[in-house]
Amino acid sequence: MTAPAPARRAAGEAVERRIALRLARLRAERGWSLDAVADRTGISRATLSRLERSELSPTAAMLGKLCAAYGWTLSRLMAEAETAPPQIIRAAEQATWTDPESGYRRRVVSPPSTGLRGELVEVVMPAGASVAFDVAPIAGLEHHLWMLEGLLTLDVDGSLFHLRPGDCLRYVLSGPTRFHCTGKRDARYLVALVHP
Repeated sequence: MTAPAPARRAAGEAVERRIALRLARLRAERGWSLDAVADRTGISRATLSRLERSELSPTAAMLGKLCAAYGWTLSRLMAEAETAPPQIIRAAEQATWTDPESGYRRRVVSPPSTGLRGELVEVVMPAGASVAFDVAPIAGLEHHLWMLEGLLTLDVDGSLFHLRPGDCLRYVLSGPTRFHCTGKRDARYLVALVHP
């Protein structure tokens, strides 16, 4: 039995939104501006912007040009736009890592996944420890840091923030960051990362 027209239309719109998100992520992963993609594809900057915001349905020709620029096949792009069922990541499956220099412990609670833009990471910073990152791993990566325990001083691109339990700091990575546990006990916090 075929789905009614409104249901088919809604499903098609959902796929187009997922394609738009994936195209935006492909551009961000390469660090390309809209102008750079326009130069590579011959598609105007304004049209590319509307495609990535899902305000315009891409034509097959547009998708062909974009896939060629990104080195992807159209079938791969379509496969990544498919709806994935909800997924549970059991505690035993969550990857953990400890920095041998500082003792900083990181647990990937919700790892990156095809079609999703967010990740969730739990960090435990030992008392007195510091960790610094010289550059943002992905330009425009959004962070929402929620303090659970302890005290933390965070330097985001030259701006200092002193965080206590319950505080939430939202920022977009653009330069260096430095995390320092300033209390007498470990600091524990969650970071929600949202990819551009």
